Amino acid sequence: MTLTQKMKVKQGDLVQILSGKDRGKQGKVLQALPRERRVIVENLNIVKRHTKPRPIRDSSRMGGQTVQPGGVIDKPAPVNISNVMIVCPVCNRPTRVGTVVKGAKSGTKRVRVCRREDCRQEMDR
Repeated sequence: MTLTQKMKVKQGDLVQILSGKDRGKQGKVLQALPRERRVIVENLNIVKRHTKPRPIRDSSRMGGQTVQPGGVIDKPAPVNISNVMIVCPVCNRPTRVGTVVKGAKSGTKRVRVCRREDCRQEMDR
């Protein structure tokens, strides 16, 4: 059993790809996979998946079965989090992420912040 470290990249963040075939492109995080230390980015790292046609279970419970079409389907594959960098929503540049504790002792909260010297703004709003 491996201990999973908390990721600073969350679902919905805008990230920039640092290496690979999509280097320099930006996209939104569709899904974060902390156990695997990977994220799935919208419309980036696209792979082709060959699938068979399959009957879908009765979702409407009316009439016959519906069939999911087969063929070659394009879908985004997971990217290692070391290959992505969060884009700051304030300064619109890729940045490293820091955390700051906000609030009094009774209601403390950790907030992600931009680590650029000229920005230092909160990312979670």
